[in-house]
Amino acid sequence: MAMYRFLMLLVAGLCAMASLPAHGQDRDVPYWASIRADVLNMRVGPSQDYRIEWVYKRKGLPLRVIRRVEAWRFVEDPDGAQGWVSASLLSPERSAIIIGDGLAAIRAEPDPGSKLKWNAEPGVVGYLGKCENGFCQFNTDGHKGWVQADRLWGAGEP
Repeated sequence: MAMYRFLMLLVAGLCAMASLPAHGQDRDVPYWASIRADVLNMRVGPSQDYRIEWVYKRKGLPLRVIRRVEAWRFVEDPDGAQGWVSASLLSPERSAIIIGDGLAAIRAEPDPGSKLKWNAEPGVVGYLGKCENGFCQFNTDGHKGWVQADRLWGAGEP
């Protein structure tokens, strides 16, 4: 009898966990998210029954979440492609990608006249810190600095 009660509690607990929303992904849209997984399939509909439109192999890439349907999110990527992804494969951690033409200056302080630490090419992905004075803190593989917000897709309001 004790084993039966244990199994019933275990099943009830697992069912309760399965019904919980993906951590940090059950909020008002639109919002920014980043890819949590090493591989993420973008589908044409909100279910694994729909065909895969695109496969992302870039952990940390920022995505704009536009709609929610149960455990699925309709997202837009930096190139404008849109489709459905599993919410469990997204992270609420903010990231951004360098956009625009030419190198983006990564500076020591949020000021265009501050010391240049390095330059980043368009396409470099990093995680965001705070933004101020038109700059955002940017961390790519442990290299930290400030980059102009208008050179980042994923900064600002979604």
